[in-house]
Formats: sequence, structure tokens, C-alpha cells
Amino acid sequence: MLQTRAETVLKSITRQYIALAVPVSSARVAQECDLVVSPATIRNDMMFLDNEGYIIRPHHSAGSIPSDKGYRHYVSTLENIGLPVTEKRMISHLFHQVEYDLERWLSLAVTLIAQQSHNVAVATKPKPPACQFKHLEIVSLHERLALAVLVLRGVRVRQKLVNLNQPISQAELTAAAGKLNEVYSGLSRFKIQDTDINLPDTETQITKDLLTMMQAEDEQAYEEPFLDGFHFLLNQPEFNTGHGISNLMGLVDQRKLVEVMLPAEPYSLEVQVSIGKENKAEAIQDYSVVVSHYGLPDEAIGTVGIVGPTRMNYARAISTIGYIAQIMDTLLAELYGIEAPDTWE
Repeated sequence: MLQTRAETVLKSITRQYIALAVPVSSARVAQECDLVVSPATIRNDMMFLDNEGYIIRPHHSAGSIPSDKGYRHYVSTLENIGLPVTEKRMISHLFHQVEYDLERWLSLAVTLIAQQSHNVAVATKPKPPACQFKHLEIVSLHERLALAVLVLRGVRVRQKLVNLNQPISQAELTAAAGKLNEVYSGLSRFKIQDTDINLPDTETQITKDLLTMMQAEDEQAYEEPFLDGFHFLLNQPEFNTGHGISNLMGLVDQRKLVEVMLPAEPYSLEVQVSIGKENKAEAIQDYSVVVSHYGLPDEAIGTVGIVGPTRMNYARAISTIGYIAQIMDTLLAELYGIEAPDTWE
């Protein structure tokens, strides 16, 4: 936890750097915050923040900029953020001018997100949520080798060879499959992972292979996403030479951008933020990602998000993505003729 004045100094550095993209001096912090302390005291606070990893000083005599840790702290303290009512009305009106056409909704969504955030906007078509376990059969091929045949909801079948740690008969494999069918019926891989049950070694081993198959099914490539806003990104000081954007364009060309953007929390209604090196994919560790799912938990789920420099206006990005996701929830529910969800299971 930061002391009150140190936190005030960090917020000031972050706000000013987001706005101006110029390292922030102690004098500018004092001017913005109207702190009744000496410049030397503020410099001591900045030295503390530097030592704790919240800020970075590009040069010893230069001002300071936030680190990933500093941005994370800043985002965690944002309160009461949201788009102005007039902007919400404008966005809602634009969506309701579009007929029941999902592709036009998504095209409008990325256009509005890009315009609101001045960063790259991404949206995917909704697809069925995480696959669900329906039935398992295990066929012995050899005393230490078996074929697992996994049937998923939606009549999807996946197969995998399972190398067994010890010789196991067909009767034992059939019994193991029966037990797993009873325990996992109707569950997604996330719920299977959270299942608190002690299983014998054979069932535990087979469960790991089931999870591998289900993860592969869940991670099947998305359709070509809707994109907009690359021209905004090129105008950002971090990327105006064009060199810093090459990794991002490579992900687009390889159709992997959505995959690396997907939020860590599966199918959460909450807007999620990944800052710099918090992103698992090295190709976007110079960026921040603000992303949310939208849709219907039991029917179809899509993604809307923003990719931009770590020096992004997080309050604006989070409120924009949150509202667009809410609009998409409502439109998709209307399309399906059901009530929009308030929460995700």
C-alpha cells in the first residue's frame, strides 16, 4: 500500500504522462497537485516510487514515467468511471439505427470503440461458449495404451491416444469412464478443473487428457475479427515511426490477435485489463489490452476489446468497452428473443 502523498504523486505522473507522453518532473507534479510541500519532498516521493518499481526515470536528470506496476496501481484505484450520458445516448441511437444484422453491429462497434479510445478496436462474432463434457468411452489398444473417445455437447467428437502409467484391462477402463461420465457430465473444462474430488491415479491421468482435448476445442481459431483504428495507433508517439507496430500487424496477419487478447477470466462479464508484460504473448508486451466478453452465456459469446500503448487513457478505454459490451449483450438477447443477462455464471 502506498502512503497518501506518494499515491497522489503517482496518480499525477500517470495522468500527465497519459495526456502528454512526456516524462513528468517534480515541478509539474507540484503544480498539478497543488501540494503544500517543497520540491525536494516530492523528489523524495518520486525516488521512493522509483525504488518500489512504480515509476521509471528514462534518464537520471529527466522526469518520470509510470511502469507497468504503476499503471496497474493506477487502474486499480479508478472509481466511478463511465461514459457521459450524452455519449451513451449517441452510441445507443447509432446501434438501434442498424437493422438486425450482426455484421453491421460489429462493424459499428469497432468504429465507435476506435473513435472513442483512439486505439485499435477488435470485435469477434459470437460463438458457442466453452465446450461441455457429454460422454466418454475408453478403448484398450494395448495394456498401456488406450483410445479416449470424448463426445462434447453439440455432437462434437474428439479422440486422443492415452499412454497409461500401468497395465489396465478393458473392464477397468470401462469402469473409469463410467465414473468420469457421472462426475463430469455437462461440465466445461474450467468447471472440471475446479471440481474438488479425489480420483484414483488412472482417472486423474485420463482427466488430464480430457482437459487437453477440451482446451484444444475451446481454442479453435476465431473467424476473421472486425478491426479498426490502426491509423490512430500510428499517430501515437510510441508507434509513429511504424516500427513498434510490426509485432501487432504480424499477429493480425497470422490471425492470432484475438487469441492473445482473450481475457484470463473465462466468460466473465467484467472488463479485464492486461498491462504490458502482464500479457502472456511477447508480441504484445509493449501494449495494453482492455477486453470484455459479450453475449449469452448458454448460447453465444463474442469479444470486444482495445489494443493500445501502455500509456492509454484507461478510464476511457474501460468505460467504452464496458458500455459497448452491454449494448451488444442487449442486441444479441433481442435477436434470440430472450432477456439480456445481468451476470455470467
